[in-house]
Amino acid sequence: MNIVIIDTGCANLSSVKFAFDRLGYQAKISRDLNQIQQADKLLLPGVGTAAAAIKNLTDRNLIETIRQLTQPVLGICLGMQLMTEFSAEGNLATLNLMSGHTDLIPDTGLPLPHMGWNQVRYQADHPLFADIEQDSHFYFVHSYAVLPNENTIASCNYGVPFSAALGYKNFYGVQFHPERSGKAGAQLLKNFVEKI
Repeated sequence: MNIVIIDTGCANLSSVKFAFDRLGYQAKISRDLNQIQQADKLLLPGVGTAAAAIKNLTDRNLIETIRQLTQPVLGICLGMQLMTEFSAEGNLATLNLMSGHTDLIPDTGLPLPHMGWNQVRYQADHPLFADIEQDSHFYFVHSYAVLPNENTIASCNYGVPFSAALGYKNFYGVQFHPERSGKAGAQLLKNFVEKI
């Protein structure tokens, strides 16, 4: 299995790679267009701001390559948010791989960023969540979120409900960090490789 972690220039690349190492998969970090196009499965990780990540992807000539991918792609955290049409963080157009907007989590008196473990409720029988107990806890760190829409395959609540996972065609995204979410996160990465 040829797994490529797209080198977005963000800080969590190595921890995503180590998560695959622990599962016994070889994943490589690359910004090489040929390696990305030839991968069986791809990951789009991201931490930091949407503007910085889009700038990195633009500077590396990766935007059009990502838009044309036909193999399964999993966005993680900011990587998921970049898959939508627009981010209010910097007010900029994002990759437009699926409908949806990324907005600041509404103020309900809870501290931002939303940081720590929270329950995720997923669409029954979705292969990304195979063998993961319903309402399992995953690890989140974010201030912006995609409110539930037609592409939401899992949701979470932090004062308001928001999308914990999205899916459209070959593009999937999770707002949480599976690489930091223990057994449930490891199972999700395994499902992405083996069942998607």
